[in-house]
Amino acid sequence: MLNVEHVTKKYGKVLACGDVSFHLDPGSVTVLLGPNGAGKSTIMKAIIGFLRYEGDITVGGLPNKTPDARRLLGYIPEMPSLYPNLTVSEHLEFLARAYRLSNYKDRAAALLERFELTDKRKKFGDELSKGMQQKLNICLGLLPEPKMLLLDEPMIGLDPHAIKELKNVMEELRAQGRTMLVSTHIIDSVDMLWDRTVIMQGGRIRANVTREELDGAGKTLEQLFFEVTEGVSATDMTHPDGGAGEG
Repeated sequence: MLNVEHVTKKYGKVLACGDVSFHLDPGSVTVLLGPNGAGKSTIMKAIIGFLRYEGDITVGGLPNKTPDARRLLGYIPEMPSLYPNLTVSEHLEFLARAYRLSNYKDRAAALLERFELTDKRKKFGDELSKGMQQKLNICLGLLPEPKMLLLDEPMIGLDPHAIKELKNVMEELRAQGRTMLVSTHIIDSVDMLWDRTVIMQGGRIRANVTREELDGAGKTLEQLFFEVTEGVSATDMTHPDGGAGEG
């Protein structure tokens, strides 16, 4: 569903991502892990098409910046970017018009109900708390029902109910064959959800393994993460091309 091939991004002389390559299968949940500054948000923004970069990215076999590829992608950014003069309902309407969605109102109402925003539908964007802004951010990302969804630190700022609902939504999307890439530095927030993990540090991939491979190696996700980020080699679990090796 997603192919990232040899992507490099520099800001001046600073390397944000260096020769990053990985592949996501349809209907899978991949967690992109790494400490702050690892390059996770940079690669997410490259995939969604917000950045210039060297390398190639395709979605469903299509170049990621083409209109047809963009229709397959959904994005929940780390920081909500809401319009202060639009209400909650108007944000959803604006997005529906941008995506040319029809018969979206029932789905929009269901999302607001699920994330406890129904009574806030007439509130303006700048009247919402940070947690409510993040919940609206999630509703906007889910409304178009994308084939592939990028979630950048989606749990930050959410209350326990919203975290539970988001995890339930992710399980439902996986069952529907949707593909998800979840960027986070909070391991336990996604520990039960993932099929594959890609661990980055210093702008490069340090490990790329499936859950089955990690289980076969007798390690937890937390153990692998700290081995990688604290300097212990994980090359026995990663091929040079960024694919997963045997566990």
